[in-house]
Amino acid sequence: MNGVHDMGGMDGFGKVEVEKNEPPFHERWEGRVLALQRALGYAGAWHIDDSRYAQETLPPQQYLGASYYRRWMLGMQSNLLARGYVGADEIEAGRSLRQGKKLPRKLTLDLVPGSLVRSSFFRQQQGPAKFKPGDRVRTINIHPQTHTRLPRYARDKVGTVEMIHGCHAYPDSVATNRGDDPQWLYTVVFDGREIWGPDCDPTLKVSIDAFEPYLDPA
Repeated sequence: MNGVHDMGGMDGFGKVEVEKNEPPFHERWEGRVLALQRALGYAGAWHIDDSRYAQETLPPQQYLGASYYRRWMLGMQSNLLARGYVGADEIEAGRSLRQGKKLPRKLTLDLVPGSLVRSSFFRQQQGPAKFKPGDRVRTINIHPQTHTRLPRYARDKVGTVEMIHGCHAYPDSVATNRGDDPQWLYTVVFDGREIWGPDCDPTLKVSIDAFEPYLDPA
């Protein structure tokens, strides 16, 4: 979707300030948010693309005014409410007020190490790949109302397929409850001037991972 989260190439937000020796968490609650997100994902409450989409749908002022882990927390609350795991009154109260809805999968202490390993999104191919390394492709120009992994700055641009990563769950489908819909995933390389215009550093290259439905032959 087109939202304030898709900030690639946008002006006016100032310099990215890198914090020297930045700690993993600035406050203890941030670590708890990470733990909850990992636990709920492992327990099958929702998919990683549901988490991304929930954050993308935050109001722009709220999104820009929130820290990294606060956006995670707000997105998690949205998903919990949407799927009936908690009520708005329970979030307001900060505690459980009734019997909770069961999660698809139970997480116990002995399973915690496995929950910290990122899941594989590789899926069985449904047909041959449309493109091969070296092929010239053009990204489609889309402006969906829902989640997509094709960044706004890289739409309607010509690049070259560099690598094929196999078939994977398609985020655009997963985040709208249409199933995995496995699609081929490619690394596509663009000349920087194709993305940013003639004033760009001529030595710059931009690579993105793009799903097959995002690409047409150039």
